[in-house]
Amino acid sequence: MKSRSSAFLAALFFCLLAISFPETARMAASDWPQWRGLARDGISGDRGLLKEWPKEGPKLLWQVNDIGDGYSTPAVVGKRIYLMSNRGLENEFVQALSTDDGKVIWTTRVGNVGNQNQNPPYPKARSTPTVDGNFIYALGSDGDLACLETKSGKIRWQKNIRKDFGGQPGEWAYAESPLVDGDAVVVTPGGAEATMVALNKKTGALIWKSAIPGGDVAAYASAIVVQAAGRKQYVQSLTKGFVGVDANTGEFLWRYKEVAKGPAQYFTPITRGEYVYGGALGVGGGLIRLKLEGQGVAPEQIYFTRGLPNGIGGAVLVGETLYGTEAGGTLVSADFVTGKVKWQDKGIGWASIAYADGNVYLHGINGEIALVEATQEAYREKGRFTPPAQPKKKQAGPFPEGSFAYPVIANGRLYIRDLGTLWAYDLKAKR
Repeated sequence: MKSRSSAFLAALFFCLLAISFPETARMAASDWPQWRGLARDGISGDRGLLKEWPKEGPKLLWQVNDIGDGYSTPAVVGKRIYLMSNRGLENEFVQALSTDDGKVIWTTRVGNVGNQNQNPPYPKARSTPTVDGNFIYALGSDGDLACLETKSGKIRWQKNIRKDFGGQPGEWAYAESPLVDGDAVVVTPGGAEATMVALNKKTGALIWKSAIPGGDVAAYASAIVVQAAGRKQYVQSLTKGFVGVDANTGEFLWRYKEVAKGPAQYFTPITRGEYVYGGALGVGGGLIRLKLEGQGVAPEQIYFTRGLPNGIGGAVLVGETLYGTEAGGTLVSADFVTGKVKWQDKGIGWASIAYADGNVYLHGINGEIALVEATQEAYREKGRFTPPAQPKKKQAGPFPEGSFAYPVIANGRLYIRDLGTLWAYDLKAKR
């Protein structure tokens, strides 16, 4: 009788929670509310998914072909999809779509496309919106940071981190996805005045700004939360390496330069405990351990090894194993603590990566999708297909445009975005 009463009270509690906080209550482990998922690590909480795909791939539920241009990866919460796109160079916007059919629910312009004369010339929306309860935080490529209502798309407050904080984006404009942590929203303007800033998520008021030594230009990664060496930190990839700042004050704590050896900094850091991993594009990957040093924090290098995951598509840490592609297009499985390579395979080439229910999901820059078993033993491909009606890509000199958006696994579905097209696939295994 006691167990039945406990179950009843638990059910009643969650019903009341859903009534009082409808958006927050809907957030589940299988939602994908921000860049790289619930914990910013590329890991989905979905279970009961297909272990292998038929030749044609999983069942296509729907496809929409006019969501606007861009490389933004979707965020998915409950019955809605949120992403950024642009139409031309004067209209970069956030939009909400229905998970039922991909139809638009609302659209809100936030600004212009940034760095329109970039080279290679692919100016587009790039950032993933962050969903936090009843609000969304989105950063446009020209530095327009907006807080919007999830229900209507109405803007509650807005800043421009380039103008308001003397921000300096890289060649390909801002590509960061805002980090929401507690009452703060953290973004990276770049430059000497306010390299990183924390703002009050309700009002946009400044909490702190961090003038990081060297005045780094903003790179193309997104910050993560790290608890190590007795301090809560925000770790971000900048043009001169990984940096850590105190989460409460913005105080600069440390820098790791090895991951800046590549030509551009795209790699969002991966953390476990006191360890942080990062990739240097086209060079290799390195692991550091954050340790106390006097009153501060210092990065101790554990290894830096050529050929480890370092590509634009990031990496995932599953158990003690890293999976990701290096810039040459090889998929690599390596031990996280030692950097020792377990296996490597060309697979579908250079790809963005995510993980769910025993498999890694790859979205190749060539447009192909692959499913690979997450094992240390060998490369075991469990399916490969190409989504139908691929959008046309541009060719600007020696640098062809690729399929850069990361795969998203949420609520039993796989979402793939490529420029103006979005596909939704059913991943649920039959019972």
